[in-house]
Amino acid sequence: MKKTVLFILILTMLCVALSIPCLAQNTSYHWYCKHVKEHAQPQIEPNMVFIEELDGYYLDHECGDEKVIYLTFDVGYENGNVAKTLDVLKEENVSAAFFILGNLITHDTELVKRMVADGHTVCNHSVQHKDMTAWSDADFLQELHDLEALYKEHIGSELASFYRPPEGNFSKQNLACAKANGYKTIFWSFAYPDWDNQKQMSKEKAKQIILENVHNGEVMLLHPTSATNAAILGEVIRELKSQGYRFGTLDELTGGEA
Repeated sequence: MKKTVLFILILTMLCVALSIPCLAQNTSYHWYCKHVKEHAQPQIEPNMVFIEELDGYYLDHECGDEKVIYLTFDVGYENGNVAKTLDVLKEENVSAAFFILGNLITHDTELVKRMVADGHTVCNHSVQHKDMTAWSDADFLQELHDLEALYKEHIGSELASFYRPPEGNFSKQNLACAKANGYKTIFWSFAYPDWDNQKQMSKEKAKQIILENVHNGEVMLLHPTSATNAAILGEVIRELKSQGYRFGTLDELTGGEA
């Protein structure tokens, strides 16, 4: 009897030990970057350093003293402000990356076609904007591939292989799976509360926050549905240009075409 109990105990401990790597792979993380002073590059949290080994990018480490910004937008629908954002980008001759959802492709196809025609990089933000940290690799990939298929069907070209986790939620497994299937995961080194259309801050305050936190190699995340962003984007771009900043592409950030 004692031997049986001991055997079960050892077997249980072995099973737990073997499951630890899998559990670690499925640990859910939420991405964020603290705002820092004096235009310094924000530092990644120590428990997230693995992202760089799994083709995850949040800023340009190699830019040195070069004033380069990678302008990115997350967008799932049009409310009039996305088109205004595209107007500003065209006027200012700035290329950006748009991480889009399935809804935008099916309901605002011409808007997405315009993004492509205007020279922007259109990227994968998933079909449904769900937290995929507990999903299997198969289900996770299905979200990415379904968006690729929608894009191909409605836009007629291939979606860029850059992925941004919805709401910044991710796991090692997600990143490893994305990398194994040709995707590079793009985070950000600056964002601010601009996504709630019912809680838009003043234009003056928003502009102040954006400009106070600009840094070399920044991956800037904005939401183009924001009325405030649409109103100040031209001023922000012109101010950044006057300070010597230029706007780079994700291909440049990641060292090659996706």
